Amino acid sequence: MYDLIIKNARIFDGTGEPPFHGAVAVSEGRIAAMGTRLDGDARAVVDAGGRALAPGFIDSHTHFDAQITWDGLATPSLEHGVTTVINGNCSLTMAPVRARHREFVGAVFRQIEEMPAAAFDAGMRWNWETFEEYLASFRDQLGINVATLAGHSMLRLWVMGEAARERCATDDEIARMQQLLRECLDAGALGLSTSWVDIDHEHRPVPCRLAAPEELDALCAVLGEYGAVMQVVPEFWDPDLLCVRIDILGELSRRHGITVSFSPLFDSNATPDLVQRALARVRLQTLHGARVVPQMQTRPIDVTFEFDMPTSVFSTRPTWWATILKPHAETLRDFQDAGVRKQLVEEAYNGLHPIAMEVHFPDFIVNRCHLAHNKPLEGRCLRDIAAERDCDPVELMLDLAVEEDLKTCFTALEVGHNNLERITGPIADPLVQIGSGDGGAHVTRFATYGDTGYLFSRFVRDAGALTPEQAVYKLTGQVAANWGLVDRGRLRPGLAADLVLFDLDTIDRGPEIAVEDLPAEGYRYVRRARGVEQVYVNGVLAYSAGDGYSGDRGGRIVSSPRVAA
Repeated sequence: MYDLIIKNARIFDGTGEPPFHGAVAVSEGRIAAMGTRLDGDARAVVDAGGRALAPGFIDSHTHFDAQITWDGLATPSLEHGVTTVINGNCSLTMAPVRARHREFVGAVFRQIEEMPAAAFDAGMRWNWETFEEYLASFRDQLGINVATLAGHSMLRLWVMGEAARERCATDDEIARMQQLLRECLDAGALGLSTSWVDIDHEHRPVPCRLAAPEELDALCAVLGEYGAVMQVVPEFWDPDLLCVRIDILGELSRRHGITVSFSPLFDSNATPDLVQRALARVRLQTLHGARVVPQMQTRPIDVTFEFDMPTSVFSTRPTWWATILKPHAETLRDFQDAGVRKQLVEEAYNGLHPIAMEVHFPDFIVNRCHLAHNKPLEGRCLRDIAAERDCDPVELMLDLAVEEDLKTCFTALEVGHNNLERITGPIADPLVQIGSGDGGAHVTRFATYGDTGYLFSRFVRDAGALTPEQAVYKLTGQVAANWGLVDRGRLRPGLAADLVLFDLDTIDRGPEIAVEDLPAEGYRYVRRARGVEQVYVNGVLAYSAGDGYSGDRGGRIVSSPRVAA
């Protein structure tokens, strides 16, 4: 007897082949049988009613490294049909981390991923140091599958201490990093992540940016031993630098026989030819035998922020950045100082953001107010409110922030990657993988979730750029193949029963709503989904649209190919 049969489904197997009408049977967490007809009984039978049934979606670029230690569901990923998340991107993870470095690592993570300190500090237990201990800290509470990369910055910090922030490594230190990477891979790491661009909370390069080329080459040699992958953040806003980096990644891929993925591949009006130039370089490297995979998100960038913590909107506007980096009371004082305000207003109208985000302050939305008399402003544009009050929109934003003790929440909508005409072709390109969602910063901030639904709604239904089976492949089989997830991403007897049942006609990213921001007090805003009916993780029902989260924990740690074997 099977544990589960899902019948009367339009089955997409994750290979890109056209769907067929049939059923899938599950036993002991794996697909037991599938076909147009199935014989046999099951403990549970679900009638799909002709809806789509596919492998669970895989989110390859997340930062749930902290959140997963207290939220084994990686909320709200399951609601978007995601059954596997890949953490540890951009050279950062929560392990390996020595106890004396916890404060530094926490500060760097909060800075880059813009996680509120209250949520991070309340949730983190820090009852681990090694990578193995870190995975063990949440292994038994998972409702979703988790794969975690080892962060290059963390390897340097473990081996070199504070010197990791100051200099290149010696030959002995590189050898020790190689051995530490082997230990992480043996413990269950999926690969390595590094970055050429990120900065820490003190505006200094993260440790991996101090690595000489020989160090990265040596670490890639270890990845080659394991058949593991590497993720890299290049200078994604500069076409010339990005093409040079793609050539470097191509050489590393060929030399060590590894897959290298870079993220994000980001479109902007500031550099409208960047994506096509980068893809031409990727094609060249592919023709020469390299495996270089660009990751591209489907949705425009929305940034939600308050002024009580730094946010990427202001990172290249010096007066804004310096002001919001100050202690709370000093930021309030500067916002009310006539001289500082004059500089802030002038900088607000300075045009294109140098790293490809178009930030137009008057178009910011008042997302959330804390004072009752300001509640009617929620959801409205600063420009419109300012016109009614005969004032400047930026001055209005500062006044609201001061009045509400910096707790007013604003949203900058579609500040980049919003030219559908330019990105439709690249999204459909067989070389491009869907990714860079950045989920797990614990608030919307720079990550608004919903790449999966947005792919089907905008690029399948609206634009017709992909067929449904091609879209499913981009979220499942393609990601699994690129990242070495040997038993995920396809529907085949014997493979893991990660399944998503959804409505092709309605799947989309849903509204942004407030949910309790556990473990800290207050709320966070997350992007809900539409059209996702049921989600199974290793054969266990994890989420259904009607009942929400089941509470059953079927998730697992997904390891590197060598460990999985």
